[in-house]
Amino acid sequence: MKILGIESASMTASAAVLEDDHLTAEYTIDYKKTHSQTLLPMIAEIRDMIQLDLDTLDAIAVSGGPGSFTGLRIGSATAKGLGLALDKKLIHVPTLDAMAYQIFGTPGLICALMDARKENVFAGIYRNQEKFEIVKPACHINIHELAALLNQLDEPVILTGDGADAYLMQLREDSRVSLRRAPAFACRARAGAVAALGMIYYKEGRTETAAAHVPDYLRVSQAERQLAEAEQKMAAGSSGDAL
Repeated sequence: MKILGIESASMTASAAVLEDDHLTAEYTIDYKKTHSQTLLPMIAEIRDMIQLDLDTLDAIAVSGGPGSFTGLRIGSATAKGLGLALDKKLIHVPTLDAMAYQIFGTPGLICALMDARKENVFAGIYRNQEKFEIVKPACHINIHELAALLNQLDEPVILTGDGADAYLMQLREDSRVSLRRAPAFACRARAGAVAALGMIYYKEGRTETAAAHVPDYLRVSQAERQLAEAEQKMAAGSSGDAL
């Protein structure tokens, strides 16, 4: 079985090929370039380096959110385009699930979190010892509410993701539980983990057509929020005029 993994939900752009239990190739960049500049060239480089015939892929696993609106759209468009061109199924892998899946065999909890700005994060809570377990699915949450939730669960926690860098000190101030940051190689989203978790989902039959794939943003975009606020102000002004 051969899975192509695509990750673009954050600043990291990553592509990988997993063949059965062997990570054949992974190309990851986390440096100031847009994913539209990096993803397809990275996949092409992998294809050439390992002499991969894309027609031999069983499916394409794509990091499906939450995360950056732009990054998710680029990753989704790349996966959908390849899926349609190659007639391959897609596997929607939640971004935070894949991040937590990188950390195996540790006692306690794994909290994957991405910085959503203004003391908010996208967060999911997991265990990954004998098997991968979702304790709390990905959500959009205030950092103080997350700390209260971790206190309630009352177990040691390993933090991973760029939200761990942004809010580690604040979480430590609010939390009564032990908090540790994952090491650098496991503290960012990577396509190898997307492909590995995607292979499990593929075997469970959790696939979708390329046409049906839609990222999970978990919140509306800033442009949509601003439009809604403007419409509310206009509606309030109209009501005042009527009075």
